[in-house]
Amino acid sequence: MLCARLRKADKDASAGLLDEVKRICAQIRDKWPAVKIVLRADSGFTREEIMVWCEDNGVFYLFGLAKNSRLVEEIKLELEQAKVEFEKSLEPARVYKDFTYKTLESWSCERRVVGKAEHLEKGSNPRFIVTSLPKEEFAPKPLYEDHYCARGNMENRIKEQKLDLFSDRTSTEMMKSNQLRLYFSSCAYLLMSELRRVGLKGTQMQSAQCQTIRLKLLKIGAKVKVSLSRIVVSLTSAYPYQDIFAQVYNNLLQLKPSFG
Repeated sequence: MLCARLRKADKDASAGLLDEVKRICAQIRDKWPAVKIVLRADSGFTREEIMVWCEDNGVFYLFGLAKNSRLVEEIKLELEQAKVEFEKSLEPARVYKDFTYKTLESWSCERRVVGKAEHLEKGSNPRFIVTSLPKEEFAPKPLYEDHYCARGNMENRIKEQKLDLFSDRTSTEMMKSNQLRLYFSSCAYLLMSELRRVGLKGTQMQSAQCQTIRLKLLKIGAKVKVSLSRIVVSLTSAYPYQDIFAQVYNNLLQLKPSFG
């Protein structure tokens, strides 16, 4: 009975994911009918129903694939090669293999899988992805490192807004006030993102996270003097990031605001 309930829950989850995929893709196609859509996600999306729908509707996918004994056996030689390279250099070693794979029961056909045979200081670390993107355009290494692993950077940006700019502070009793808080957090993230992209360009902090920017550039002590003609902000000469602060200021002065 427990197994039956788990299978039903899994099917319900797949149906829910697929409904969301259909809804989002339909909205994109409505605005840009000829656009190329690539659905990139972790192994939670690696469901037969979702992959079949993508294949039938011209949507490419790039999903993580949970490892199993058959997959690991498929890259056995590559894992040994990665181990040898690691022992020579004492640096993480990666070897990629492109192959076709089909599950014993759940998949209806063979699909393209890329295996990453990696060896680290802690030992072997095999990883896999499944994709419908063509081999001719996407070689195994850039497909994994440049396209799939970009998920991590995207998730870091979400974490920044949640943890550093407090988008999860939605604890008031009214929906409208919670929504307003989220608006403030979103606006703050846009400002921080532009500050990083434009203001910090060419500095040592050009890839800094929001928390670092807040602590090192914004949350600093200063003496403010207001007169009739000007406002003077005096920073301490002991401020350790004054060179970066000055460069950010000069970078922002180069902006040409557009109204309308």
